[in-house]
Amino acid sequence: MVDSSVDVDGLDADQRLLRDNIRRYLKETFTPHIRQAERDKHFPHELMTGLIDFGYFGGVLPEADGGLGLDYLTWAVMMEEAGYCWLSLRILINGLNIVSGIINTYGTEEQKERFVRPLLRNERKPFVSISEPDVGSNVAEVKTRADKKGDRYVLNGSKLWVTNGMFADFGIVVARTYSETCNGELSLFLVERDVTKYTAEPVDVMFTRSTGTAAFTFENAEIPAANLIGVEGQGLRQILIGLNFGRLNVAMGAVGAAQCALDLSVDYALQRKQFGRQIGSFQLIQKHIVDMTMRVQASRSLGYRAARSMQNGTSRTECSIAKLYATEAAFEVSNLALQVHGGIGYATEYPIERIFRDTRGGMIPEGTTEIQTLIIAREILGINALT
Repeated sequence: MVDSSVDVDGLDADQRLLRDNIRRYLKETFTPHIRQAERDKHFPHELMTGLIDFGYFGGVLPEADGGLGLDYLTWAVMMEEAGYCWLSLRILINGLNIVSGIINTYGTEEQKERFVRPLLRNERKPFVSISEPDVGSNVAEVKTRADKKGDRYVLNGSKLWVTNGMFADFGIVVARTYSETCNGELSLFLVERDVTKYTAEPVDVMFTRSTGTAAFTFENAEIPAANLIGVEGQGLRQILIGLNFGRLNVAMGAVGAAQCALDLSVDYALQRKQFGRQIGSFQLIQKHIVDMTMRVQASRSLGYRAARSMQNGTSRTECSIAKLYATEAAFEVSNLALQVHGGIGYATEYPIERIFRDTRGGMIPEGTTEIQTLIIAREILGINALT
């Protein structure tokens, strides 16, 4: 017997209702502000508080830790809707949940109280600082160093591509650590803007222009020893676990952006007339719409598969597969959407050009297309191309 309460994608009635309510809320609350925020390169953080009740702030955390205990499939649906609305929104949600998840998993009770609790109430804005001017995909090559000096660590180095870096008041920094018990292995540190002196400079980027991307410079910047997350030398393992969750978020955000581009294209194809006919009646436009639809549906299926694998604790490659396919497919879909819209698609007053830029950016963060390919191949062949 077919369970009529579950749709073709395996979503139950509660998940579908949540999806519809989120889309309605984001359209009413965030969409009117997107164009101006993109022009000003500023994000309306004050609007984020309304997302707490939906579970966007630490929703996958256990209820005992301030979360809602959401399953990863429900979370995937939520991230798709954030991407449907605005990929800058999806990126900031991604960051705050990676930070809260890492601290909740590896941090002390005092760190949870000081950092996670206010974060979940939208009282603090976080960042994650991994990449450096000479270090991107290979996290193990981070050069920024933290030297233990009594009850403090002294941080020196530079960081680049820090999402939310211009707005955040604290975050996680990955640094090579030197102390009596650690000889250059990576560790994670909580760095607070009002405690540790560092320089933050804005970085003008092509995509997700409202996310406050920054470059950090640390010169003998002091961090309290109590701000070490977990144990010295465990930072690489800790951050890579967080990145796996991030890849699911990136994949589902890409699905949402692609679905939005497809919906806009369908509407435009039905409304726009050329040569006395709807352009949707032209065979080549129909081919574009069909190709877009196939890519969106395939991406969503892979994303949901990754979410279910995370729920089962078996997501070693599924998140990389979903991230690789969905981000590339989203850019292909947005490219076709630009073609369907013709000249009007270039105009900044319409969302297509923003979606085109933002989906191109999705192929780089949380591991580039090339890195995802090598991760997947390593699992299939048992051969590591990077060693």
